[in-house]
Amino acid sequence: MFTVEMYNGTKEENYQLILKQLQALLDGEENVIANLANASALLNNFLSEVNWVGFYLTEGDQLVLGPFQGLPACVRIPNGKGVCGTAAATKSIQRVANVHEFPGHIACDAATQSEIVIPIIVNEDVIGVLDIDSPIKDRFDEVDEQYLNKFVKIIENQSK
Repeated sequence: MFTVEMYNGTKEENYQLILKQLQALLDGEENVIANLANASALLNNFLSEVNWVGFYLTEGDQLVLGPFQGLPACVRIPNGKGVCGTAAATKSIQRVANVHEFPGHIACDAATQSEIVIPIIVNEDVIGVLDIDSPIKDRFDEVDEQYLNKFVKIIENQSK
């Protein structure tokens, strides 16, 4: 279906392609779990040097593990705790070059060195977060942040 070899343009061109692929996968499908499962699989296939790609969904005052690709993960994260909980509590993207320097980092996978978390906001409420981990320090840059935010915006629009 979608293979890494398909992504042979610039980083920006590759991200533009993945945005189109996500939109095609989501079109006409209303099931949130199915959509997030496909979205995590698409990103996991697209991104290099990552060891976990997935979603946590808001349930009360915590985030609960949703569809993901990677090793088993922490099931519940309190709002405001760790990188994911901080992203949810502040409604802001968290791009962490070295997770070991992040106060209160929750180590679900000892191999993780850097992380990016984008809150998913619908009607001003955080309904979940996209969480991506890498075994490489400083893996995520401004281009990743910009396009992963656009990726989440597509999910947000589908969830309205």
